[in-house]
Amino acid sequence: MTSTPRRVGRRQFLVDLGKGAVGLAVFGIAAAACSDDDAVTTTPGGSATTAPVTTRGPTTTGGAATSQPPETTLAQARSEVHRVNLGFVSAYLVARDGAAAVIDTGTGGSEGDIHAGLGTLGLDWTSVGHVIFTHDHGDHIGSAGAVLANAAAAQAYAGADDMQAIEQWGPVNAVGDGDRVFGLDIVATPGHTPGHISVLDPVARFLIAGDALNGEPDGSGVLGPNPGFSDDMATAIESARKLGMLEYDDAYFGHGEPLLGGASAAVADLAESLEP
Repeated sequence: MTSTPRRVGRRQFLVDLGKGAVGLAVFGIAAAACSDDDAVTTTPGGSATTAPVTTRGPTTTGGAATSQPPETTLAQARSEVHRVNLGFVSAYLVARDGAAAVIDTGTGGSEGDIHAGLGTLGLDWTSVGHVIFTHDHGDHIGSAGAVLANAAAAQAYAGADDMQAIEQWGPVNAVGDGDRVFGLDIVATPGHTPGHISVLDPVARFLIAGDALNGEPDGSGVLGPNPGFSDDMATAIESARKLGMLEYDDAYFGHGEPLLGGASAAVADLAESLEP
């Protein structure tokens, strides 16, 4: 018997997390902005706590990092998502108030396309303060060295179990459930790789799923994790179900076309059909 996934907001997720339920944080397009929505940080023991959105700059505690933009931009600015279509894989840019985060870096030699994407947003490498890696596969970290060299002021982030492959290009901050980077919530979605993460914005309501999910080639829907490239398919399916419990309008994927509109409902429906 299959139960219907329950979609929850970020605040309810934090309540459920304290009860030991499967949880999820959300990475979205607008700055995490409402005055009644606290920023999530982690304690040295890894437990989730709440902190005011006035927290500034990145912090690192026990290897886990959180980062929030200044409170004025959190409350007043909205983010813009730009897809860098690299053919069979995509990288993403999230821009807000003259600053940007890069999500994945594609295969080797993709830095020129990523720089061109920044240009379409009126930005340059100097605007990039954060580079987030959803996982350590070569088609997502292939241009990590070049991107981090060009965006010299940027900090890098990845799931703890996927950091080793990325650390050859410099320090990497470990992130997971409850962490926030650039006003965006990190969601641990292991299975495709042990340290896979997704990113979601609960205010602008969009998800960047990496390879935890895949898009239909025509943009008409969402597909589950690819069994041919997932380290632990049972865990990958649980992560897909976890994403089906969140609320967001649009979903962007490492592979396949974005699903614009009704994305969380589509993921919840998909989660019902996935076999463990």
